[in-house]
Amino acid sequence: MSASVAFRVDATSQIGTGHFMRCLTLAGALQQQGARIRFVSRGLPDHLRDMLAARDMGFALLNDAVTAEAPCDLAHSNWLGTSQAQDARDSTEALADLKWDWLVVDHYALDARWEIAMRNAAGKIMVIDDIADRQHDCDVLLDQNYYRDMQTRYDGKVPEQCRLLLGPRYALLREEFRKLREQVKPRTGEVRRILLFFGGVDVDNYTGLAIQALAGLGIKGIAVDVVIGAQHPRRSEIEQACATQDYVCHVQTSRMAELMATADLAIGAGGSATWERCCLGLPALGICTAENQRRQIADAAEAGLLYAPSGEGDLVDMFRRHARCLMENSSLLRLISKASMELVDGIGAMRVSSLIGMGNIEIRRATENDSKKLFEWRNYPAIRSVSRNNGLINWDAHCSWLSAVLADKDRELLIGYIGDEPIGVVRFDKAEDVAEISIYLVPEADFTGQGRNLLLSAERWLVVNRPDIRKILAEVLGANPASQKLFLGADYRIEKIQYLKELKG
Repeated sequence: MSASVAFRVDATSQIGTGHFMRCLTLAGALQQQGARIRFVSRGLPDHLRDMLAARDMGFALLNDAVTAEAPCDLAHSNWLGTSQAQDARDSTEALADLKWDWLVVDHYALDARWEIAMRNAAGKIMVIDDIADRQHDCDVLLDQNYYRDMQTRYDGKVPEQCRLLLGPRYALLREEFRKLREQVKPRTGEVRRILLFFGGVDVDNYTGLAIQALAGLGIKGIAVDVVIGAQHPRRSEIEQACATQDYVCHVQTSRMAELMATADLAIGAGGSATWERCCLGLPALGICTAENQRRQIADAAEAGLLYAPSGEGDLVDMFRRHARCLMENSSLLRLISKASMELVDGIGAMRVSSLIGMGNIEIRRATENDSKKLFEWRNYPAIRSVSRNNGLINWDAHCSWLSAVLADKDRELLIGYIGDEPIGVVRFDKAEDVAEISIYLVPEADFTGQGRNLLLSAERWLVVNRPDIRKILAEVLGANPASQKLFLGADYRIEKIQYLKELKG
């Protein structure tokens, strides 16, 4: 069986929609692996409920009529609507019908006290955070933002054994961003299309100010896309302004990745959109629209990932001056575009879902009794085509090979099972403290999406049973993109690239 994962997410505050969307992205990646999903929230808006229903994800609504006094010891305590103790009781009740493998919490008003109270509801707890302003009791913490001090931001704030997933390498981006990334290249610097997006709510109407600024530039021949949420407080004004300027207004669009891929310059807020733009190499004039974005934008700008003007004053004038500056500086736009794409590869959700979506794959050592099925699997055409030795192996050679592997203390041949059904084979060949891995799924069986689960389950087995092995080496043939995707998605890094050319007379 695959994992069961519950999400306790803020969906009511000014930035709650952003929290919900990044959790929805992770939930989608987990669901592709067969995970059971449930969201828990207070005041979940109808359009967010519709998103969950459309994806066949469960949700539990906590009571909004809360009278308990909320404590004020956290900076964002008032966003919870009740005390942490009451919220933990309500959340426990909403999840009481199952023992959840993971509980993912994304809420600035919850800290270690709530997490400790929820320990009986789930096997493990993962926290998504980006402000590092409170203590946590969790097994995994994810902060997908770039900070100069990201390696030390959570020192003393999480348990010693907590695994930290830090930086845009783990950015929770939807699948369409990864797919479109394969089709785009770093921008040349010539601006033909501009995208305006300041988040789905934009209560201070930065969108309207940016439209006013661009209209004042009087530049002809440049297309402008404006994106707002359905709940934008000045929606009708923005739609009218776009019609007047011949801009295209997109309300609650599902085409954000496409719009970013076709734009040459963005003007917008920080938050998750920063990493969406970076993934597609879209240079941006970044504006802080919430206090929690201030450090993110400043540090990202210092790293050359966006352009963030300093100073305060008239925002329309600021937008106008700096937009013109960027449009006239093609070299700077090229640098930002290239740096962005180098940092954000778009498979962060895959990496995170691989870590927490392993489910109940059991790993055991192969024995001589497995010889016949190993022989059949290894000679299957799809397996041979991606093997170093792609020829048919005869029975006697196979038996000799298997006996040698089973007798060698530096080699581990493992089979993964879901229930009684074999899912795949993993082999580790050890040299000093490094083991080279070979892995394949059982051919002609329906184990779609289980490759990463098998890989990570085998890694977990290795940690427990072979502590003498400290590193894993994976060598992938050039004609095997599926394996390349598998290892990158399981948090392996590229160590070296080899090229081979055959010489012919």
